[in-house]
Order: sequence, then structure tokens, then C-alpha cells
Amino acid sequence: MPLKVAAFYQFASLPDYRELRDPLHAISAGLGLRGSILLASEGVNGTIAGRAEAIDAFVGELRHGALFGGRLDRLELKFSEASAMPFRRMKVRLKKEIVTLGDTSVDPTRQVGIYVDPAEWNALIADPDTLVIDTRNAFEVALGTFEGAVDPGIKSFGQFKDFAARELDPARHRKIAMFCTGGIRCEKASSFLLARGFGEVYHLKGGILKYLEEMPKQESRWRGECFVFDERVALGHGLRERGKETAHD
Repeated sequence: MPLKVAAFYQFASLPDYRELRDPLHAISAGLGLRGSILLASEGVNGTIAGRAEAIDAFVGELRHGALFGGRLDRLELKFSEASAMPFRRMKVRLKKEIVTLGDTSVDPTRQVGIYVDPAEWNALIADPDTLVIDTRNAFEVALGTFEGAVDPGIKSFGQFKDFAARELDPARHRKIAMFCTGGIRCEKASSFLLARGFGEVYHLKGGILKYLEEMPKQESRWRGECFVFDERVALGHGLRERGKETAHD
């Protein structure tokens, strides 16, 4: 029976994040889950795998349990499957940021770009006035990306600031659409650009994974595969594992 994989994040005020680490690890380990969860004062970000009922119980605890007290009520969540356990152990780590931009003044809880659902994404990026930017690292872009997207050529997300300062201009780039694996990097990147005077900034809600989950392949503008940070390596349309696509897909 395949295992269920949950990728999730939410920017939320968690000033007590240090105290959340041990009980969160105990809950996840008690359910037999493995994976990685990052906790910071700005929120939570993680990917975990296990039996379907255990994943569902864990998600319920995040959203409605006493540990977070309702602070994760807008959890961005995506499910996929794995034929074998893609993680070796359960880790809960404390971080300064749940995704590292290197600018702690950026706060997606105050302002972010305009969310675009997968069903509306194709029309947005087909508009010749839209500058489409892949906010992921260069090795991820090499595996797959959207047609016509700009590759910033960065080795880590922290370098996005330098790319923006060097290549982007609010006066010239008036309509920007960004995407990333699950949506979290774009929330920070869009918040960063808005704070620097860019007026019209969009980002793909739920990221590439949500797009691949919902968009029929025959209508897709995605080319290649989507890198994921676990032992599955990459996913294709329908969030199928690399190598499991059939010849006619």
C-alpha cells in the first residue's frame, strides 16, 4: 500500500516556536511519521510521510489541536504518494526563517502578491506583458519549468534578492508572475518585491505541485519534472513519482 506524503506550510506568528519543537516531534513520532519540519517565529514548513490515517491525524492536530491553538487555520497543504518511505527519520528543527531569504524584515503575513489558482495560471503567463520568474534554484529549474520562464540562475533562495536588485525594475517590469515548488518561496519573494515598489505581483497558489496535481497534462504549460527534496527526487503530472509515468502520458 502506498504511503501518503503531506507537504505543508503557513506563515503565522509563533513567538513560542522553541517550546513547540519537542511536543510536535512527539506527536509526529507517535504516529509513526517520518520527514522534516521547520519551526520559526514566522511559521511552519514541512514534508512528512506515513500511513494515510496517521497523516490525516497529524494534519488535524496542526489545524485544530491544542498545541497550535488555531494559529494554523490557513495551512497550505498538498498530498501525494510514495511507493516506499522517502525519509529516513523524523526531524523537527528550529530556524530563523522557514524559508531562507536572508531578510527578516520581509513579512508575508502583512503583504503578499496576488494568488493565482492553477486553472487561471496558463492565461496569466501567456500574456506577453507578464514577466514569468522561476524562483527556485538553478538545479531545480534544469529538471523542469514553465515555458518562457526566466531562470534567475541562483544557487540558493537567499540569492533572489541580488537577482531582483540586478535584473528587475519596477518601472519596466510592471506585471510579474512567480512560481516555486509548493508556494512558500513565492510568498516571501512577492512580499519582498512589493516592499520595493513593484506594483503588480502574482504567484501560483500551491506552487508547481498543486498545478501538476490539478492541471490535465494535455492543457499544461509545464515542461519536465518537478524536483522534490526527498528520496523520490522528482514528480510529474498527477504527482506521480519519477519513472512511473507511462509511455503515452
